[in-house]
Amino acid sequence: MRAKLLPLAMLALFSTGAMAATPPGILIVAQSLDDIVSLDPAESNELSSIQTIPSLYQRLVQADRDNPAQVRPVLAQSWRQDAAAKTLTVTLLPHAVFSSGNPLSADDVVFSFTRAVKMNKSPAFILNVLGWDPENIDAQLKKIDDHTVQLHWTADVSPAVALNILSTPIASIVDSRAVKANISGNDYGNAWLKMHSAGSGPFKMRVYQPHQAIVLDANAGSPGDKPLLNSVIIKNVPDPGARRLLIQQGDADIARELGPDQTTSLKNQPGVKVLEIPSAEQNYLVFNTGNAANPLLNNPAFWEAARYLVDYKGITQDLLKGQYFIHQSFLPVGLPGALESNPFTFDPAKAKAILDKAGITNASLTLDVENKPPFITIAESLQASFAQGGVKLELLPAAGSQVYARVRARQHQAAIRLWIPDYFDAHSNASAFAYNNGKDSTVAGLNGWQIPALNQQTLAAVAEPDPAKRTALYTAMQQELQRSSPYVFIDQAKTQVVLRDNVKGYQQGLNADMVFYDRITK
Repeated sequence: MRAKLLPLAMLALFSTGAMAATPPGILIVAQSLDDIVSLDPAESNELSSIQTIPSLYQRLVQADRDNPAQVRPVLAQSWRQDAAAKTLTVTLLPHAVFSSGNPLSADDVVFSFTRAVKMNKSPAFILNVLGWDPENIDAQLKKIDDHTVQLHWTADVSPAVALNILSTPIASIVDSRAVKANISGNDYGNAWLKMHSAGSGPFKMRVYQPHQAIVLDANAGSPGDKPLLNSVIIKNVPDPGARRLLIQQGDADIARELGPDQTTSLKNQPGVKVLEIPSAEQNYLVFNTGNAANPLLNNPAFWEAARYLVDYKGITQDLLKGQYFIHQSFLPVGLPGALESNPFTFDPAKAKAILDKAGITNASLTLDVENKPPFITIAESLQASFAQGGVKLELLPAAGSQVYARVRARQHQAAIRLWIPDYFDAHSNASAFAYNNGKDSTVAGLNGWQIPALNQQTLAAVAEPDPAKRTALYTAMQQELQRSSPYVFIDQAKTQVVLRDNVKGYQQGLNADMVFYDRITK
């Protein structure tokens, strides 16, 4: 209990604004944490949790910080690949230990992948790409000795794609001894790992209080770079105006997810700096085609009309003030093969003509949305612009975790969602938007979209060894989804993060999990 008293006291000071400056060696981050469902890496699939996982866990391989197209070894010392046999034989980093002091072994790798697949939580579809499923996973993982493990996959993917998949947060390696000691029933330790950590990352969890804060302490025994900070406190501050005030006054070192007005007001303020970081984050509108209560949602004519009822320019330039730019395809700019054409503009007259031709009248639907920027901002714009086309949108704002839960339970009619690739490969997005594996674990599956032809195209693209041919396949899929799909891709982010000017060494990359605190000094 004593371990929790210091951070909670510190948080009390922080929340009341009593600190003149943040303490030395302790980084205070102000952002919203309301979207977090779990901090178990086999379950984490929300923005805030995915940003936190790299501080707590490591993978066999991870994308290079400066060049994410390159995969580098982390807990793997080396590997041999056999494309014909669909295997990777991995030699583990010697002398690596978890934050508990337990040594890393092949047993931890086998346990980590097995539990992630058998638990079958939201991000499991990433590992399913390898052909891994709860029924066959035991046969795909082989311990050769304590420091060598052989990984086999059944899907028709290359070793390069397999390595990209193994660089994702769900492929984090957990301390099997620590987790097994906290298993309840058949949960693989999931209830415990929601609130605790068992990794080898640069930090370890001291305490996590949902909707309040995450407190991380340095893990000096972490393999690789040692953290330069003693602690990181990620404080839940739901209101962006409050986050702006905290960073401006020096009561926070980093502030995330500020609204465009707050960020603009800070650009010329003394003591702070605004970083603009390329991001693969995209916002899109999706219709739940499997919701039988509203047949409008499964009507391709309505999908087409909706593309002309979005005020793309007004959202990106006027409301979000350049924090996002118009992007209308499922591969973000920065990923190889991204289609950068934007064929749709706000045209309510054209949308009305499409609806009239299809005999659609008195159109109405509900829209689930997180009650925070930019989602609520986009939703309010859509409510107004859809009305100009004769379509009524009823907004259902809620905390991020509630919206995630409703979408995963397929209770929504439509939703504003965010997507970031899970790994630096076009298949990460194609397997979500253009593939329905029938298990409700892809975006297409969660929204009931039945697409056998696109399923085949997706599998063909991931199996194609020729890069140019592979790019052509993804181009064709992006064009098809622009033509007819239950998705309306709206924009892509330019992440803006506000730092106090004494904060040095902060790194953030294109993907959501590329948030790094270990090299920060202040």
